[in-house]
Amino acid sequence: MTRDLVYGRRPVREALRGPREVLELWASERAVRSEPWLREVERPRVQTKLERDLSEVAGTRDHQGVVAWCEPYKYADAYELAAAERPLLACLDQVSDPRNLGAVCRSAEGAGATGVVVPAHGSARVTPAVCRASAGAVEHLAVAVVTNLARFLGEVKRGDLWVVGAAGDADSSMWDADLSGGLAFVFGAEGRGLRPLVRRTCDELVAIPLYGLIESLNVSVAASLLLYEARRQRRG
Repeated sequence: MTRDLVYGRRPVREALRGPREVLELWASERAVRSEPWLREVERPRVQTKLERDLSEVAGTRDHQGVVAWCEPYKYADAYELAAAERPLLACLDQVSDPRNLGAVCRSAEGAGATGVVVPAHGSARVTPAVCRASAGAVEHLAVAVVTNLARFLGEVKRGDLWVVGAAGDADSSMWDADLSGGLAFVFGAEGRGLRPLVRRTCDELVAIPLYGLIESLNVSVAASLLLYEARRQRRG
């Protein structure tokens, strides 16, 4: 049976709370002593292992003494996500760094987003590193993969679902944009930004005002700001 590896205290704990089954769980003695929830796990039984054994199977020392194997991650259907009532999507245009994808997923889940959409090529997928970077948020968030991001955006946008691209050179500021309706935000990879075809598919481009000397923000920070501004406007 194919299994996915998850490591880190928060990611494993969220996996236990999420929909996919945790098949096997290893923990160090120190982790078992310091994490009460590990002593409360009924299934699977926690197996106590040496730190070096955990590092070997995780391929990193960044496991915090907890490693688990789960059912394979189940990706969502992007078109079903877009068909939701007043959806709030974060679409990533070839963001390849797993830490960035994980951080975006963490912000998206916290903001109550409908889901995250990534293209099939040139983009990070849900991996152990992404689970770790998301602090387990991927266990509670819909992530979908599409063959062609520009085509997907062109097919799903409608009167009550606008495609809004984040671009530093946009004329419109996020403070002036109406972000209260159905939205598919699009964020480009660091250094490259939105690809031309994806950019042309957007109904609107918005910029995040910068008051310091830097020219841009990390993609996960930009996603967090815009998702939460959209959430604020919806509450308003």
